[in-house]
Amino acid sequence: MKKIMILAMGLTLSTAIFAQEGKTMDKKSDQKMEMKKDCVIMKDGKMMMMKDGNVMAMEKEMTLANGTMVMTDGTVKMKDGKTMMMKEGDAMDMEGNMMAKKKSMPEKM
Repeated sequence: MKKIMILAMGLTLSTAIFAQEGKTMDKKSDQKMEMKKDCVIMKDGKMMMMKDGNVMAMEKEMTLANGTMVMTDGTVKMKDGKTMMMKEGDAMDMEGNMMAKKKSMPEKM
């Protein structure tokens, strides 16, 4: 009986360890996926472009997948003619969607 109880406790603990391990791996993979997302970012008053995880200055205006044009000064002209100015920390993916500020750029740039 004593051996069965020890075996049951061991199985319970090992299951708990594996369950926690899976959660940490999911968070890490989500962060890696987010960092590799291509986008344009307003950083320190300059437009930057992230491509394949590399950040570089945006040298010329870009037209995104939905027809939105992004200028090097941070001006954004939508396909329907509306114009807006990107603020510090604003980011837009290559499809033309604004991204959440928290996830838009990695801390180390």
